[in-house]
Amino acid sequence: MARRRRVGNLLALAVLSVVAERPMHAYEMASVIRARGKDRDMAVKWGSLYTVVHNLDRHGLIEAAGSAREGGRPERTVYRITGAGRAELDDWTRELLSEPEEERPRFEAGLSVMGGLPPDEVTDLLRRRLDVLRREIAARRAELERDRAGLPRLFLLESEYGLAMREAEAEWTRSLLGELAGGSFPGLDQWREFHRTGRLPPDVAGLAERRSVTD
Repeated sequence: MARRRRVGNLLALAVLSVVAERPMHAYEMASVIRARGKDRDMAVKWGSLYTVVHNLDRHGLIEAAGSAREGGRPERTVYRITGAGRAELDDWTRELLSEPEEERPRFEAGLSVMGGLPPDEVTDLLRRRLDVLRREIAARRAELERDRAGLPRLFLLESEYGLAMREAEAEWTRSLLGELAGGSFPGLDQWREFHRTGRLPPDVAGLAERRSVTD
């Protein structure tokens, strides 16, 4: 079970991971996080960066180590990680690697209510999704191959994982499309009949009622 963190925003994890390498001011943190693609891995909300940095400082996970000035810009506070911050970073990383957590993607929500659309429309929509997935997978593969030429695999594992998840989604979607297009999807005729008449078959209606009671 995920533990409650003093600063639970995943951006805090990204900040701790880069400040663990060397002291930085907030603008440099953002630059390094972007350059390493951590904003893609952690769905970073940049508008909260300074709030996250402030909260990490307030909770003693980072601390001011001085200030820096570049050109005519105002001085910026430089932060370094504390012992407590290092312990938090290590513990958080261990948790994320060892403890699976239920995550609900938007696609799963769409699948749960897709019966409200006619089967032919669902088939068209899934074909459209599969086309997007194919393009995205091709782009990710090309990017990963480029990165492999200059980076150790240790720094590419999140990209490999993201690609593998997209490939698995594409394969599953392709299989579902095969059932819908080939007519082997269970209950396909009843689904079509529902959209033609607006009435659920008695057995399906009874099943839905029983499930709502048990839920």
